Amino acid sequence: MSIELKYLTWISVATAFMWVPYILNAFIKFGLVKSMGHENRDAAMSVWAIRMKKAHANAIENLVIFAVLILVLNGLGISTEKTQCAAAVYFWARIAHFFLYAFGVPWLRTISFVVGWAATLSLACQILH
Repeated sequence: MSIELKYLTWISVATAFMWVPYILNAFIKFGLVKSMGHENRDAAMSVWAIRMKKAHANAIENLVIFAVLILVLNGLGISTEKTQCAAAVYFWARIAHFFLYAFGVPWLRTISFVVGWAATLSLACQILH
């Protein structure tokens, strides 16, 4: 398995678990039964949990693009130092973005988002080059 596919797998696993903290917050705030209902309780959740939910949605949106590019690279048999580095940068930038967003660190959150976006563009450039 290529380094790029490993980073895709790891960020997919991380994204798959990003819902856990904010759902636990709902369980604590509203109880198990009420938190499983259909009512929108976002406004009553902890501020960090609301931000974490938004960070999770953002992670999913960006994962789709990253995954497609990694799979195209893999299908084309492209794996270079640049693509490996871009995959690693994307992984760490997105992990940082999740926590920076959740804990309300605006400037660093934006920087981590842009770094992840630039890594994604770098992968696209390697395909289109």
